Amino acid sequence: MSTGVIIALIVIVAAVALVAAALTLRARRPQGGHSLQRRFGPEYDRAVARHDGDAKAAERDLTERVKRHGSLRETPLEPAARQQYEARWAAVQERFVDSPRDAVTEADRLIGELAGARGFPDGGRHEEQVEALSVHHARHVQGYRRVHSAVHAGSDTAAAENGSGTEELREALVEARALFEDLMTSDHKHTHRKDTVQRGADTGTQQTERAADDPEPAAPGSRGHAPWTFNRRHAKGS
Repeated sequence: MSTGVIIALIVIVAAVALVAAALTLRARRPQGGHSLQRRFGPEYDRAVARHDGDAKAAERDLTERVKRHGSLRETPLEPAARQQYEARWAAVQERFVDSPRDAVTEADRLIGELAGARGFPDGGRHEEQVEALSVHHARHVQGYRRVHSAVHAGSDTAAAENGSGTEELREALVEARALFEDLMTSDHKHTHRKDTVQRGADTGTQQTERAADDPEPAAPGSRGHAPWTFNRRHAKGS
């Protein structure tokens, strides 16, 4: 083998080693701004606003959240527990008609308990719980913040009972319901998707997999997934 060929091989090996080292360092590096934006969505914008527009500070904050809570694995719910949570949420919605503030208070308590049951920090550590939820359910966690803030805002009874107060509570509860549903179904979505992929492989079709990724809207009255058509006309004082 000529000297030129040997030198060429050495150069190639060195180049490959450098590329491998660069890729390894990149994989270990904290997520960049675009990755964080995709992961956190509106939560990214909220973090930037909290840091007075300083995107770098917000990204450091979000990166730390991922480091602290990114490895969390959500605990599946037992069927009996799932039914109890569904029944309690249905009661919250019914209670809102006569007592909006009490209903929102119960929703705040219920989501905190459900999050704890799924393996997130318990409701007694609310800020830590919300921080962990923002890593795994970033697009829906703001509704939980809103109901919690409404419960602990200390607004007087008159403000709570007037039209604007009731409407704000209704909007908070509607937004919080998205997180409730996400916590109730996240493990089911994962399991269902794996099952449909397997069935598609067995039958040679991917129709069931597409159904899992793009489900049809649930029919009114189906348990746990019926759309909440509640509107401002249903609540007293609105």
